[in-house]
Amino acid sequence: MAPKDSQEKILIVKSAVKELIKSQECKTSSDLLKPDALNAEVKEIVIKACKRAKANKRTTVYPRDL
Repeated sequence: MAPKDSQEKILIVKSAVKELIKSQECKTSSDLLKPDALNAEVKEIVIKACKRAKANKRTTVYPRDL
């Protein structure tokens, strides 16, 4: 399933997410890996981090901005 906006990029590696979930002895819902679910959450986190960096008069995003 492609992202709703054709210019929107996938920000997650599905196989890595599935591997992490499996390592925690859990199963992955097929809905979790759809672009409009987990990808949207990651995108929102990154956008908020960018806003925080800019609010602190920086153009570099650091882990503390997350």
